[in-house]
Amino acid sequence: MKEFLNKVFDLVLFFTKGGVVYARRKGVKVGKNCRIYTTNFGTEPWLIEIGEKVTVTSGVIILTHDGSTWLFNDQKGRRYSYKKVLIGNNVFIGVNSIILPGVKIDDNVVIAAGSVVTKSVPSGVLIGGNPAKIIGSYDEYKKRALESYTSDDDLDKNLNYKERIDKIIDSDFKKYLD
Repeated sequence: MKEFLNKVFDLVLFFTKGGVVYARRKGVKVGKNCRIYTTNFGTEPWLIEIGEKVTVTSGVIILTHDGSTWLFNDQKGRRYSYKKVLIGNNVFIGVNSIILPGVKIDDNVVIAAGSVVTKSVPSGVLIGGNPAKIIGSYDEYKKRALESYTSDDDLDKNLNYKERIDKIIDSDFKKYLD
């Protein structure tokens, strides 16, 4: 019953106070100006450190141990593998991405939705895929976004959210796969 009540309290905390408060309560070190929309910090959240101006979107899983090691036993018993995860500053982690144990993500990184990050990530890149690979430059993406995407000043704040989005939507679809 106590475990159930703790889970209920955690969910209430997440939905009333937000993901940053929730993550800190669990033991995650979280910097300033972060947005956290996940509760998936594994069983060792104190091994996770998140820098400043980081977005961790919904469905993201950050793992700090390799659970498959329970398969391996000998006269010394079961094996364990725990590793920290460090996330730098100015990082965006897309929906349903998975960050594996021992991964360090440097500053100025965008991780595409659904990525599986198996290795550490250098500064200034866009990554995506399973396993994640470098797919672009952070600076090139930033330049394209600043030149092409809608700005705060372009939004008509007198409209409700739906009307605002309908007014600026890009109706073009992406090209077909080769």
